[in-house]
Amino acid sequence: MTKQELFEQIQQKKSYLCVGLDTDIQRIPKHLLSYDDPVFEFNKQIIDATKDLCVAYKPNIAFYEARGAEGWKSLEKTIAYIPETHFTIADAKRGDIGNTSRLYARAFFEQLNFDAVTVAPYMGEDSVKPFLEFENKWVILLGLTSNKGSQDFQMTEQENGQPLYEKVMRKAMEWGSPEQLMFVIGATHPEKFTEIREIAPEHFYLVPGVGAQGGDLQAISKYGRNKHCGLLVNSSRGIIYAGDGEDFAEKARNKALALQQQMASEII
Repeated sequence: MTKQELFEQIQQKKSYLCVGLDTDIQRIPKHLLSYDDPVFEFNKQIIDATKDLCVAYKPNIAFYEARGAEGWKSLEKTIAYIPETHFTIADAKRGDIGNTSRLYARAFFEQLNFDAVTVAPYMGEDSVKPFLEFENKWVILLGLTSNKGSQDFQMTEQENGQPLYEKVMRKAMEWGSPEQLMFVIGATHPEKFTEIREIAPEHFYLVPGVGAQGGDLQAISKYGRNKHCGLLVNSSRGIIYAGDGEDFAEKARNKALALQQQMASEII
């Protein structure tokens, strides 16, 4: 999916919501366990309930890999079920030497046909470049993440007073254009969005941390948007685990609708 196609979806739906499919078989409603593939059935009902309210879905690959071959089959079926109009993100946080990264890229872009994959930048350019070689596919590079541990390295100042995450972002912008490179910027750092937008004014940001982690959607929208919106705001647990009964999909829809309506007011 191109940047323009993504922006058109955002305009059409008045939404920049990404629904995270962090599907834990131990947390899904018990009545689904009678299905041949409970994880896929859960995802299917969440997708049916939210697809008109969001522009993207983001399966967290760990939740599928942890179940071995069965989990991988659930993931394959989930990706095949998501409408082609939606941007799909493999939240895999890969990053290894070039040959290995090239195979990771083939797995997610060719075998599973994701639009994007999250990538860790620690090993540098040659570990990221293989993901950037695929047409109309995206790298979503870890910039400033939403977890507590982001303070350990990402916020540390370099010799010139520049925080490490800024150095990473500026360097990565030499590798890929705003048409193929996004950054993960955590919702738990709303005070940073103005200066981060100055660093990368044209790039899209994937913003986790709204919902269960308490990120402020209004502040993110105010300080993080650009002329192409430039935001994909993710909510995972806050939507998909809104209910644990037979009406779980309806409750998930209500949570997604509340976020979409807030986004619509921000877009206007």
